[in-house]
Amino acid sequence: MHTHFPADRLLQHPTPCYYYDTALLDATLAEIDRCTRGEPHWHVHYAIKANANPAILRRIARAGLGADCVSGGEIEAAIAAGIPATRIVYAGVGKSDREIDLALRHSIACFNVESLEELQVINERAASLGTIAPVAFRINPNVDACTHAKITTGLSENKFGIDLGDTERAIRTAHSLAHIRYEGLHFHIGSQILTDAPFRRLCHRINELQERLERQGIRTPGINVGGGLGISYEHPDDESIPRFEPYFDTFRRHLALRPGQQLHFELGRSVVGQCGTLIARVLYVKQGTTRRFLILDAGMTELVRPAMYGARHAVQRIALPTDATPAADAPRCTYDVVGPVCESSDVFVKDQPLPPCRRGDLIAIRSAGAYGESMASTYNLRPLPPTIVQ
Repeated sequence: MHTHFPADRLLQHPTPCYYYDTALLDATLAEIDRCTRGEPHWHVHYAIKANANPAILRRIARAGLGADCVSGGEIEAAIAAGIPATRIVYAGVGKSDREIDLALRHSIACFNVESLEELQVINERAASLGTIAPVAFRINPNVDACTHAKITTGLSENKFGIDLGDTERAIRTAHSLAHIRYEGLHFHIGSQILTDAPFRRLCHRINELQERLERQGIRTPGINVGGGLGISYEHPDDESIPRFEPYFDTFRRHLALRPGQQLHFELGRSVVGQCGTLIARVLYVKQGTTRRFLILDAGMTELVRPAMYGARHAVQRIALPTDATPAADAPRCTYDVVGPVCESSDVFVKDQPLPPCRRGDLIAIRSAGAYGESMASTYNLRPLPPTIVQ
């Protein structure tokens, strides 16, 4: 499924901006539904940190997904979009008292607890409100996600979660607290995972842990395996919908769930990554001593991933009605595609072959639906980018 860019409309719209292809989003949501249909104990939660655009959230809510939130603001956004509180799970290492109270008042489905210190605070806040807090413990399974170091989260020594060896102590502490209800175990090993092997290793680690707990008489109502499924940044049109079927089948085949045990997924990037594109205009084509620079009106303030992670996005020139030569037939020039921000790291890509570009041309930076708009900033006092939802 190829994203179509309405050049006439985009030419009239101020840039930089985010363009969302909702037909692709709907097709992605339909594929998730197809792959999980017939599994009454499975629950898919959308990780709002990937993209909190209200129009996107409303479509996700209508598709029946729950929400994975990491702040009070995300809980409020989920509820405003129509996601029931009973489908909201709440993670994060630094939940404030105000955020905990907000979640308790809305009666969310579950807190994903990341430390025993946090557990005590949630118990105190629940006591003050006269309620019971449902909790799952985020356990670090020490599984290497084989991905970028800055988005690997499931190793033993990490700010996230509780050490695998402390699982029993955490559960017994929960059982001892009057205002806590133990709901299960939560895992998240990292992001942008492109092979099944890390997920298989996670399944095996969970199976071993469950057997260990059951030998001690501990029953676990639910398992949350997090998210992490990656997308193709290199070929956004050829692989516009991620490989959901083998992803879900990995858990279906390798995770030994108990009868009636609930299984939760927290997908973010794979839901929205391919439906979003950052649209920019060429401000200048600058010829250096040995390099040619394509200077855009978009930069790291609109899409920080290349500067932060060294991430590479596909970059293309959008064909215009006035083009004399189709883009596919045009000769190629090599550009360093850069932004206007006063930082040397404000570079989208180097040595990018493109048709010859000139001032005013439209450039599409693909696969920017996840961690694009949601991480945009006003550094250099630049305004946040507007959006077009097609």
